Amino acid sequence: MAQYGKKAQSKVKKVMHEKKQGTLKSGKSGKKVTSRKQAIAIGLSEARKAGAKVPAKKSASKKKSSSKKTTSKKKSSGTKKSSSKKK
Repeated sequence: MAQYGKKAQSKVKKVMHEKKQGTLKSGKSGKKVTSRKQAIAIGLSEARKAGAKVPAKKSASKKKSSSKKTTSKKKSSGTKKSSSKKK
């Protein structure tokens, strides 16, 4: 199970308080955050930047991927057309 430091807990607590007050804004867009999960993610992100003990975030590229079949280039079926010069 993931272990979070005290600093991370306090950051998330502060962010959740801001969310409940309605003053928590998202990054670039500056829109008001209404999702509880998004508020927690913002708190953990701030804690990471502050150097708190927080597990690394999961990225989409590390998810299990189904075995992909490698496709080889198809050989052209049929005869090659030779360019004949007309005299």
